[in-house]
Amino acid sequence: MKIRLNIKKGDNVRVLSGKDRGKSGKVLDVFPKKHKVVVEGLNIHVRFSKARRQNEKGQRLELPAPMTVAKLMLICPSCGKLTRVAHEVMDNGIFRKCKKCGKRI
Repeated sequence: MKIRLNIKKGDNVRVLSGKDRGKSGKVLDVFPKKHKVVVEGLNIHVRFSKARRQNEKGQRLELPAPMTVAKLMLICPSCGKLTRVAHEVMDNGIFRKCKKCGKRI
């Protein structure tokens, strides 16, 4: 069975809860089986890397970590409001639709 999420790669989303509440960003990666997504510039975690060679320095890497889809809400590209997603079944496929303005996303 294929797992479908309402949020896709490239969508703009806003965080509803957690340390980044109120911030918005673009979805970089989606993990449907885990119900998680990676959002650009949000949920930043710090990783440290050791020096592997003699003249190389260690680094402090700030990477966006996956966050659960339940904490995010889609921003409609046409009306610009936070919205839930409706699914419209047509002969040529299933389309996502904004529940506020009714346009396809």
